[in-house]
This record gives sequence, C-alpha cells and structure tokens, in this order.
Amino acid sequence: MDRLATMETFVCVVETGSFSAAARRLNIGQPAVSKTIAQLEARLAVRLLLRSTRGLTPTEAGLAFFERAKRSIEEANEADFAARGAGTGLTGNLRICAAVTFARLHIVPHLGPFLDQHPDLNIDVMLDDRNINLVEEGIDVALRMGTLSDSGLTARKISECRRVVLGTTAYFEKHGEPTSPSDLMKHQAIVYTLGGGANWQFTQSDSEQSVIINGRVRVNAAEGLREAVLAHQGLTMASQWMFAPELASGEVKEVMTDWHLPSLDLWAVFPTGRMASAKARAFVDYVEQLLVRKG
Repeated sequence: MDRLATMETFVCVVETGSFSAAARRLNIGQPAVSKTIAQLEARLAVRLLLRSTRGLTPTEAGLAFFERAKRSIEEANEADFAARGAGTGLTGNLRICAAVTFARLHIVPHLGPFLDQHPDLNIDVMLDDRNINLVEEGIDVALRMGTLSDSGLTARKISECRRVVLGTTAYFEKHGEPTSPSDLMKHQAIVYTLGGGANWQFTQSDSEQSVIINGRVRVNAAEGLREAVLAHQGLTMASQWMFAPELASGEVKEVMTDWHLPSLDLWAVFPTGRMASAKARAFVDYVEQLLVRKG
C-alpha cells in the first residue's frame, strides 16, 4: 500500500473511531486495516492510536499526523481535479474561522451563493473572537481583524473598514452628542478590550489627539459590546461592520464625523508553512468581492 493510501486508511480510522467502521467505509477487510496501521506505527516508530474498550483515540503524535495526512490527501485530490480540468467546482470540506459578530453579520448569511457554486463542498465555520492556533484546529483560513501580532503568518489583506464613535439615537437624545474628543469625557463609554481599550486616538487634518475615556462597562466580546450599546448604556468606538444593520436603520448614529480613528484591516490568514488550498483561496476571493459589494 502506498503512503497516500496508508494516510487515507489512518484518517478513516480516526474519523470513524474503530478498525471495523473504517473497514466498512473503505470496503476492505478489518485485518487489512489493522495491518496497515501497525505497519505505519512501526515505520514511524511511534504510537499513533490508543486502544481501549471504548474504541480508538489518537495520541498527540497521532493527532498531529492525522491533521497533516488529511491535508495531504486534500491537496492530492485538488491536484487531480486541476490536472483533469474539473472546472470551477470544489469538493471536500473547508474549515474557516472568524470573529463571532463579524461572521454572524457579514459571512454566514451569504454562504448560500458560494455553496451553490460548489455543490460538492462543505464548510465548517468556527466562530471565535480569539486568535486560535490554525494548525492545531485544522483551520484552512481565518478571517482576522486589526494588526497581526505574528509577522510570520501567511496573510493577505482583503478589506478595511472605518472605525467610528457611535451610540443609539436614544442615548444621544438624552445625553447630547460629542463634537470633539474632549467632549467624550462627559459621556459613559462601553470599552471593548479587544478593540483598542480605553485609549482612543483621533486625527483631524494634521493634528492628533488622544483621550482616555470613562468606561464603567468593559467587555471582551463584540456581542457584549453591541448589547450594551443597543441598551443605551453608553457610546463606543467600533468598526462600521459591527453595527452595520443598526447604522443602516438609524437605530445607531455615528458622531464626531470630522474626527478620524485608525481604520480596521481585515486579513485572510493561512496556516504557516502550508500552501493555501484552492478551496481557501476561492473562499477568500468570494469574501473580498462580497465586502466590495456591501461597500
């Protein structure tokens, strides 16, 4: 059995949790599956699977081998499709990761047309505001915002969005609208700890001004920030992406429009040391064009 076939057998065992289930999926005998895994472990000189009465679970080495083997199989399949001129259709699984609110508002509702273009493709969406380890989680591409802290990442900037000071119209009717950074000291602000914290940096023409805002409510997730603002608890600094529906409806209003905040960049980040798959590249192109249309 060649190495690719061996990897396919191992991946199938891990996914099904047993030799017998893997044998049924592969349409071969169970002894052949057991022999293949035993030979693989002997060749690598490492235990890949732990056997127990509850089934099979991968060791740490087995899990690492599983992720890389699965990727190698997918890349080999993509190479076959490209060589055969299989058209634009993509197949298999695409695993993406994005911040919860951004994905909920701007990605998940628009997956349908992309899936319609690729009827043999499945998408796993992991929603997390943290920057998770792409290799450990088996992520094909992550959408990350802001400044990338790791210069070694394989990344491509695909869009940017204005940051603004905003609040509900009801809040401003009650407390008045700030017109300059110094006016913000008279207001309560909702502090987004992952989006710049309490130190807001403004520019106007050639001048710069920094202000430490008052914030009795601090949140580390965009969903919490949205709920606090929409409950009229204070104003905040956020990207237009975060409050796009409410800005469009007029429920939320942007103020201090003649002052500017640093824009927010959106990056497509790929696992380091690995060529981006055709599926990941196609998805990133789709998101880029989607955001251009949403403008």
